[in-house]
Amino acid sequence: MKSFQSLSDKSAIGLSLLCLLHCLGIPLLLVIAPSIAILQLNDELFHLWMVLAVLPISIYAVTSGCKKHKKFYLMGVVGCGLLFLVLALSVGALFLGKTGEVILTTIGSLVIAYGHFKNFRYSQRVSN
Repeated sequence: MKSFQSLSDKSAIGLSLLCLLHCLGIPLLLVIAPSIAILQLNDELFHLWMVLAVLPISIYAVTSGCKKHKKFYLMGVVGCGLLFLVLALSVGALFLGKTGEVILTTIGSLVIAYGHFKNFRYSQRVSN
């Protein structure tokens, strides 16, 4: 049976990539099919819920993984990614505009996905 830590790493990667897809894909969809704007998919509430989902899952996964494999720098990697997401949510659009918010979210999502990928791989090596 797969460990909960492994499942949470995969979930965090998936949520980060979903966030990335949302930030980069919605503007493209709006250009292709403007009627999609009625769905309110670009709502800030989506970003809030994504951050609220990613934070606890990421923190659990990376701390559990680091206890196993002792590569504690991954806590910093995932922490930086989470910081970028929180900054994008809280001050991105206000100080950097919509483009800056998308850039912060993209960087944060990629850093989180990378950190959890490495965490997953190191945890798998220790388990074997």
